[in-house]
Amino acid sequence: MKSALLHVLMPFCACLALASTGLFDRVLVDMNYDHYAEKTVDYLPCYLAMPFNSLINLGYIGIGIYWILQRTDSKRDPEAKYVKDVFALMAIAYGPVQWVRLATLRRVPAVLDQWFTLPMFAWVPVWCHFIEHGWRPRYAIAMEMCAIFSYGLALVHDQGFEVVLVIHIIFAAIKGVGVQRNHGDFRSLRYMVLALLSCSGFVVLKLLDHNLAQYRPFKHFTGHFWSKVCDILQFHYSFCFLTHLSSIAQKRTE
Repeated sequence: MKSALLHVLMPFCACLALASTGLFDRVLVDMNYDHYAEKTVDYLPCYLAMPFNSLINLGYIGIGIYWILQRTDSKRDPEAKYVKDVFALMAIAYGPVQWVRLATLRRVPAVLDQWFTLPMFAWVPVWCHFIEHGWRPRYAIAMEMCAIFSYGLALVHDQGFEVVLVIHIIFAAIKGVGVQRNHGDFRSLRYMVLALLSCSGFVVLKLLDHNLAQYRPFKHFTGHFWSKVCDILQFHYSFCFLTHLSSIAQKRTE
């Protein structure tokens, strides 16, 4: 657990330090409430100005804690626990970053909100690689470094982040399909489909946030809120998919 925590904290602190230097002052990020369809509540404190979009971030913390507490046979396969815990800690760290972004509307948390998304998607291929080939630290480090440095494209073009994010999503999906084909069963297939549907919901609902707000069901619980629900479900079903496949692959090698 300590090594997994260090694994997450080191790049977290490095990204925070870089974002605080002004290096990303030219990156296009939204820093006002007009970007969101949910109406602000003036009498609430800043950290609850948009109560539903703020409180949903507790879901990331909750899902991360839940999966950290899920036991694996660490004596038999400590690497499996390590890979799981890193992903869970990423989820725990991501929730507060989004919450601070909404509470402060400042550039640094807005940049970090975008930036941290990339290593999280990159960890899915790392886990898939672990299932098929065992733990390869060099591969994991290379994937994370590529994810972190790829955010530099946001400095080159206004839609640079969106382009990189789409690439990461597609690559994670391809790796997931590949490991399912080689090691999966019907149960893992169901988890994979649910994870992909949740990912689609995350993207589509976020893009349609303002368009959906004209309909009564999305007045308070807006598209952005439901996109975060889908994102949390995406985490959960990705955990279900990858932990189940890890168990299958491990039994085949015994």
